[in-house]
Amino acid sequence: MLDVALLGTGGMMPLPDRALTSLMLRLEGRMLVIDCGEGTQVTMKQLGWGFKNIDVICFTHYHADHISGLPGLLLTIGNSNRTEPLTLVGPKGLSRVYEGLRTICPELPFPVVLKEIDGGESIKESVFCINSLKVSHKVTCLAYRINVKRAGRFDVEKALKNNVPQRMWSVLQKQSEAEYEGKIYTSDMVLGRNRRGLSVSYCTDTRPVEALPDFIKGSDLFVCEGMYGEEEKLEKAKEYKHMIFSEAAGLALAGEVSELWLTHFSPAMPFPEAYIKNAKDIFPNTKLGKDRKSVTLRFDEE
Repeated sequence: MLDVALLGTGGMMPLPDRALTSLMLRLEGRMLVIDCGEGTQVTMKQLGWGFKNIDVICFTHYHADHISGLPGLLLTIGNSNRTEPLTLVGPKGLSRVYEGLRTICPELPFPVVLKEIDGGESIKESVFCINSLKVSHKVTCLAYRINVKRAGRFDVEKALKNNVPQRMWSVLQKQSEAEYEGKIYTSDMVLGRNRRGLSVSYCTDTRPVEALPDFIKGSDLFVCEGMYGEEEKLEKAKEYKHMIFSEAAGLALAGEVSELWLTHFSPAMPFPEAYIKNAKDIFPNTKLGKDRKSVTLRFDEE
């Protein structure tokens, strides 16, 4: 199962009742964060999932409302007695931005690994499979998709047919290969076809781009910006490279996702619920994001 929490839902600036947009995922006790604006650690503390097991922080882009909370969060993670490496992932420019921000958190008890990506890569960090896509904002910006793969069921007949020693059966259900008495055995010798996994897609600060529906295709949850709710704000959204509710819903429909959460609301839109119909008319299973809104996604059989 995969736990997902929307830490904040605000765009541009935090409000007293709306933290800046950030997403947190928890899998097998390890955690991944996407975006980290000012005060992210405060809403993270309220969520109560802890800090020590954050292994990866991904950034969509480097506008302040998506990264200025990083120094404080790193210091808090350091105070949690973490010593294992922590990885930062983001578009080109991450090294320069990080070097600037680290001047106010120069000493950390754990190493920080920087990974700059172009968009289009698939990388594995900790227990997370991370896909990325370059989208269209005023600066280089990425959308992310987190996939949880699921191996096939154990197949006794297959294991016997492949002459796999019984003592290796449980081992190969947990790892891709293992050696026993000088011979290499692989998991595909004892497992059936891969089963359907889980996936969460996250997209903010962009215009709709042609590649997005395929990128998010079949996601169990699609978290997408809805900077403006009103249809009348479409031209403004185009000017500043953002989306309105109906555009996010159109992507969710085209991508055949299971559920859409809207986020990254303009501070000039205090009541996004007034415009939710604009999205629901297109994609009925649309929900408004709320700070610390969470869900546990489960595999089909669960």
